Amino acid sequence: MSQDAAAAVLDSASLDAFRRVCDLAPPPVLDDLSTPRAKSLLADVDLLVTGWGCPVLDEEVLRAAPRLRAVVHTAGSVRGHVTDACWERGIEVSSAAAANALPVAEYTLAMILLAGKQVLERARDFTASRRRDDWLRTPDTVGNYRSTVGVLSASLIGRRVVELLRPHDIEVLLHDPYVSDADAAELDVKRVELAELFARCDTVSVHTPLLPTTRGLVGRALIDSMPAGAMLINTSRGAVVDQEALTDAVLAGRIRAVLDVTDPEVLPADHPLWTCENALITPHLAGSQGNEWRRLADLALAETARWASGTGFLHPVRRERLAFLA
Repeated sequence: MSQDAAAAVLDSASLDAFRRVCDLAPPPVLDDLSTPRAKSLLADVDLLVTGWGCPVLDEEVLRAAPRLRAVVHTAGSVRGHVTDACWERGIEVSSAAAANALPVAEYTLAMILLAGKQVLERARDFTASRRRDDWLRTPDTVGNYRSTVGVLSASLIGRRVVELLRPHDIEVLLHDPYVSDADAAELDVKRVELAELFARCDTVSVHTPLLPTTRGLVGRALIDSMPAGAMLINTSRGAVVDQEALTDAVLAGRIRAVLDVTDPEVLPADHPLWTCENALITPHLAGSQGNEWRRLADLALAETARWASGTGFLHPVRRERLAFLA
């Protein structure tokens, strides 16, 4: 992984914990697998602990690592470094995607509840007026009681959002073409078609991975079908949503948006969404940051211990599932 990723995710306590379950190669962390030092270390490696910035594990790297049998990733997606060559050799792969899903789901829950109470807009108005409004005249569009939330995709994060919403008096609808009615019943949600999800929900939260089939999935027709005042939350990837159509709807005041991701990742400095009162843009912070990095390290440590004991990974990444993963 990159030196910065190692410094962020693997603190001294985590490294000491790893040393108690395996023989950990001495620092510095490998961020270039083509150097003489890297090749010397790879010759004896059974398991790689990887992270953000990991070099690609291609044929050349694998030739230098004849004993390599497992990869434990301290972040989410393994698409950037785990190659076909890894799968063809039968290397087992684990990811901390489940650990990274929790803070994203927590962010989403917070935004859903804030959106229902219209907290950000009402706080802005309060700051401007410096006087309390007539709270007994609050419109019935404000509040979370019996509101309807749509979850787009039963991904790891989408499922955690459903779980966190369960204690609240909120109806949850789900669209995922790979989820059956029986699966939805187990999740305690109602499965609906994509058009119904957008047309019915007070809030729609997007958790679809960016794949060739999902690029631009949330297009103009879906956005325009949302009820007046509805909220769109996107914590997946910006390109899943038609940015131009979303901008038009938000600027027109038809809907509101909470965007932890955009397309491009950082909007141009003069983009109108920056100053639009109906949009909240956050800097891709929903995923693990700060003390949440320790959760990633803890999961990777537990997976390493399980693999070393012969128990096998609790969070394996399957080659056949890659087409559905971010």
